[in-house]
Amino acid sequence: MFKSAFIIMAPDGDPKKHRATVKTERAELTAVFIEMTNFDQAVEVAKDLVQKHGVQSIYLCAGFTHQAVARIATAVAGRAAVQVGRGDVPSTMMVGDILGKEGWFDE
Repeated sequence: MFKSAFIIMAPDGDPKKHRATVKTERAELTAVFIEMTNFDQAVEVAKDLVQKHGVQSIYLCAGFTHQAVARIATAVAGRAAVQVGRGDVPSTMMVGDILGKEGWFDE
C-alpha cells in the first residue's frame, strides 16, 4: 500500500486533534494540521508519520519555507519523499487574500 501524508498549517492546528486518514485498497492519505509556522512541530509530525505509520511520501503546504522543507527532508533521512506545493503568483495572492479575510494573520 502506498502511504502518503499532507502536512498543513493553520493558526489553530493541533496535530494530536486535527488529523484524518482516507484509504483505498492501494493507497492511504493522512492529513495533519500543525500550528502556523511551528516548524519544530512539523519535523516531529513528519518523523512520527514515517517511523510509526510507514508513510512513504510527505506533501507540505505552500507556506513551508525552503529551510523548513530541508529540515523535514533531513529528519526523515531518505525514508520518505518530501514534496512541497507551490502555486503561481495569482493563485498565491488569491489564497493570501482569502486567509487574510478569514483572520489567519491577525494572531
